[in-house]
Amino acid sequence: MLTAEKKNNVLIVSSDDKLRSFFVQILPPREYEIPPTAKSAGEARRRLISQQYNIVIINTPLPDETGLELAEDLSDRSLGVLAIADIQSFDQVCHTLEDFGVLTVTKPLSRQQAYTYIKLLTAFSARLTKMEKENKSLQEKVMDIRIVDRAKWILIKNEGMTEEEAHHLIEHNAMENRESRRKAAEEIIRKYEE
Repeated sequence: MLTAEKKNNVLIVSSDDKLRSFFVQILPPREYEIPPTAKSAGEARRRLISQQYNIVIINTPLPDETGLELAEDLSDRSLGVLAIADIQSFDQVCHTLEDFGVLTVTKPLSRQQAYTYIKLLTAFSARLTKMEKENKSLQEKVMDIRIVDRAKWILIKNEGMTEEEAHHLIEHNAMENRESRRKAAEEIIRKYEE
């Protein structure tokens, strides 16, 4: 269960005010902030610059675009996107958005369906956020290795050390100065590149 500080944020993008009322009624207030509504894709994009959301619900079409473009734009973020389409355009909307990982459903929605979709997207968003953090951590580790390797090759080239000796020196400097191996390697790189 989420604490008061960790409520999920939902943005509803719809020219229809009834949709916001519908979702306000089904979202548990202990888990979700009261969702704001953006009446157009442009307004939604402005809101997304200043506020983070876990879920974006797009009621297609929108007054300034179909809504598909907005859904595609949001697909590379760590959030769940729900596109709601009428039965006539559902196949086309679904076909366009499925490769982007956007959940597409038809209207009208029952309360149970809507609640199920929101819970599914909440879990999807949490998983994406976790994977993004893990990816960032792995990228940092790769960068650490590259910097240490670069410092080693500088020591091998300029000091005639073996790779093992260079590695030992970087480790020694890191322990002695109580800093990371990356920091010790960066100091060696700076020293030799000045």
